[in-house]
Amino acid sequence: MNAPTAANHLTPEIKPRQVPAEFLDALRSRFNSQCSTAMAVREQHGRDESAFVSIPPPSVVVFAKSTQDISDAVALASKFSVPVIPFGVGSSLEGHLLAVQGGMSLDVSQMNKVLSINAEDLTVTVQPGTTRMQLNNELKTTGLFFPIDPGADASIGGMCATRASGTNAVRYGTMRENVLALEVVNAKGEVIKTGTRAKKSSAGYDLTRLFVGSEGTLGVISEVTLKIYPIPEAISAAICSFPTIESAVRTTIQIIQMGIPIARVELIDKNSVRMVNAHSKLNLSEQPLLLMEFHGSPQGVKEQAQSVQEIAHDHGGQDFEWASSPEERTKLWSARHNAYFAAIQSRPGCRAISTDTCVPISRLADCLLKSVEETEASKLPFFLVGHVGDGNFHFGYLINPNDPAERETAEQLNEKLVARALSMGGTCTGEHGIGLHKMGFLVDEAGAAAVDMMRTIKAALDPKNIMNPGKIFTTVAS
Repeated sequence: MNAPTAANHLTPEIKPRQVPAEFLDALRSRFNSQCSTAMAVREQHGRDESAFVSIPPPSVVVFAKSTQDISDAVALASKFSVPVIPFGVGSSLEGHLLAVQGGMSLDVSQMNKVLSINAEDLTVTVQPGTTRMQLNNELKTTGLFFPIDPGADASIGGMCATRASGTNAVRYGTMRENVLALEVVNAKGEVIKTGTRAKKSSAGYDLTRLFVGSEGTLGVISEVTLKIYPIPEAISAAICSFPTIESAVRTTIQIIQMGIPIARVELIDKNSVRMVNAHSKLNLSEQPLLLMEFHGSPQGVKEQAQSVQEIAHDHGGQDFEWASSPEERTKLWSARHNAYFAAIQSRPGCRAISTDTCVPISRLADCLLKSVEETEASKLPFFLVGHVGDGNFHFGYLINPNDPAERETAEQLNEKLVARALSMGGTCTGEHGIGLHKMGFLVDEAGAAAVDMMRTIKAALDPKNIMNPGKIFTTVAS
């Protein structure tokens, strides 16, 4: 593996660039109260949910309220060669928004309008600071919804930047499949459009897909057009407990291989069930479980559930516990989405080193079970949840941030897990992105030549290397 040692993983090399006084003066002149150098504001924008520590905050924070604000801020940054780090709600897990080269944090959270809902075409256009929960609240009266749901109430712009997914991906796909068009401010401060509201196009390079997953390294997303879907006629959620993780995983594999159109199927191990119970005041049986959801017509949902129940019984699963009312379903899925915070709360003062590999569904059991065995043998506290319907699962290693030995153990476990996933035809990250933490793993997955091609694209679109520098891969200018 090309991954750095554990010490380097969580203490990345800091190469701050000089931020000229003329740049700060120009920002203050243009943005007035939308520009802040207050330490409290800078520190807030220099942290995310990753385990990285002791990273200096950005030198200045600009709060954008329009595409023109983004354009003007980036144009000034380009003039003075100052790094630009886009900021949404700060929920990233791999250090995406940390100012490892200093510079300007560009906060788009106030750009949170739903600009247009085109119900007839099943599309919606939003500003980048709109969060997924806000969007679905505004779609409620239309009978439509947006299905992509990472654990945090993330911003749509951030979800595009990291190519996020979530519990619904097994049926509805990821951000890659659900972004139709973007408005992006490039490294010169120019505003460009990619894609249209049409469902397909053969016109030129697919720039939309280039920016989806670019983690802020090629431009700042200022507007997003998304696919939306009719709310299913019938929705039912079910919990099924199993004697072992293996029996739950084997059940999932058979569900998918049989082509049952399940909407969600989430694995929660017994450690995580205990943590979720304490955090969300639930009484789930402290065994490995699958949390599932079925969408469709009433008859279709009934048939799906019957088929899955039979498969579960074959693998030792218990009878389903049902949550059919919206309130019951919301409580269950809120608890699942808060599993990360439940885990953090279970060990006061800890930080989580998280990883999120994804493998072909046929290799899921082999990859996951060996990783559980290694983690349990380490005696390090952990949690395990997974969007196992598409082969994606998450380990969170709960470390004392002041204990180098625990950090080293967590990184060794992470490295073994990623190596195993890659050897099985999988990926080092299913949805969190590369950020700072997985740069070495990207080389192992894609190969040096492919990463060099990415550098070439980056250099062509951002020759001054100001767009979120130091993320995804190192560059000569870094």
